[in-house]
Amino acid sequence: MLPQAAKETDVLADSAGAAAPLMRPAAAPAPVANDRVPTSQKVGFGLGSFHDMWGHWLYQSLVFHVFNIGLGVAPQLISMAMGIKIFADAVSDAMFGWISDNTRSRWGRRRPFILVGGILTGIGLPLLFAVGRGWTDTEYFIFLLVSTCLYAPVMSCFAMPWNSLGAELTPGYHERTRVMSIKNAIQKIPELGMFVAAQFTTLYFFHDASGKPDILLGAQVYTAILGGILVVLAIVIFSLTRERYYESFVAQSRQRVPFKDTLYRTLKNKPFRLMLGTMLTYNMATAMVGLLGYYATVYYVCGGDVVAATKWNSLMGVAGLVSGLVGIAFAGWVAKRWGKRNALMTVLWLGIAAFIGDWFFYNPQLPWLQLFASGGVAFIGAGFWTIYGSAMADVIDHDELSSGQRREGSFAACGSWISKVGLALGNSASGWVLAFTGFNAKLPVQGEDAIFLIRVCLSGIPIIGLLIALVVVSRYFLTEQRMHEIRIELEARRGTV
Repeated sequence: MLPQAAKETDVLADSAGAAAPLMRPAAAPAPVANDRVPTSQKVGFGLGSFHDMWGHWLYQSLVFHVFNIGLGVAPQLISMAMGIKIFADAVSDAMFGWISDNTRSRWGRRRPFILVGGILTGIGLPLLFAVGRGWTDTEYFIFLLVSTCLYAPVMSCFAMPWNSLGAELTPGYHERTRVMSIKNAIQKIPELGMFVAAQFTTLYFFHDASGKPDILLGAQVYTAILGGILVVLAIVIFSLTRERYYESFVAQSRQRVPFKDTLYRTLKNKPFRLMLGTMLTYNMATAMVGLLGYYATVYYVCGGDVVAATKWNSLMGVAGLVSGLVGIAFAGWVAKRWGKRNALMTVLWLGIAAFIGDWFFYNPQLPWLQLFASGGVAFIGAGFWTIYGSAMADVIDHDELSSGQRREGSFAACGSWISKVGLALGNSASGWVLAFTGFNAKLPVQGEDAIFLIRVCLSGIPIIGLLIALVVVSRYFLTEQRMHEIRIELEARRGTV
């Protein structure tokens, strides 16, 4: 029952669209001491970002560098392979999200998968570049397709339970933001590893007899090192994390989540659809041009000098690390004072300003301005994903109110798949956008028209996407007061966690 002081009622739509009378508290609730997550658990969860970054996104950042620039494979074929791989992701994400939701074990329902999937992710990472030289484009395409589709379920085994765990560490509205803030702060370390990856592949250790860098060999060595780190971290994550909702509530329940609910019933939740729409447009807009930023550095700022460009890319990674940490703190500060929706809208407006700035920051006469380009993107990205992850935990509470189940795995699977659809569409389009500009990998120096179109697309496409995301997120209605109401009802029904 709601507090006697809260007499005023209003009507809000539930996840299925039906109206239900709800009490509105007179003031924002005070924090609950038990909501605090121990620092060791926050760090343990945050360490999973190494697997997320290196298992998911390192390959995305290296695949064109290795296969297009290093081996000369047509960018359209690489984009096509990355796009087709989305179907393997769809199946494996849904499967592991569903299995994880229904698992009951002495170690919980998330941690066993995190351990096994994390170890296999590290072992499989260097195998993604286990190709030979002198293959035909068709042979490289087949390898790209097969290897990524085999790696997808390995990564899903880790990622779905790990993402689910983040939504069940605490019931606290603001503590969820703090959990995601620490996770995203830790994430800056593996992100830096991604930025220096291209430069590592061009180190003099990997130069051939002619003095040209052997990019493929460098990538093979680099991913082998990172894979070993991931194996060790999987064990550390398993040891440090705990499953609060499982131990307090889920372990006593024998109710199972049907497989069809992984997509169908999950998408019926209105706040979830709004978050998905925001994330989808953000992902597509940024993924379509993520590749162009690197090519602008190589062929516009550095005049085709790949070695010099990779050095700048590493410095841009450092700038992104610092700016990302500031972005996390800024977004958390805005969310604490004005709510998560306003925090997301603020970040998106700043993102538009950052992409306008890209037109000026990529400058061959002033190459150091690139640091502001990467810093701006990192600032908005870190802020966006911090608040998005925190808001998704609120969405799952909203769903529990109507379904009576904790379905973090289903939401993680559905959200991950939709996210990858956006990234796949964006990445698939990126190769065609690059081809549209007139870029030719066989030419050491690109024409003025190609460079001009790369710069136009680099600024213009994200601005359009972020404007759409602003319209979608403006309709999100899970405020702090609304989440307080939901928490009171849930705890009256199944007790505290």
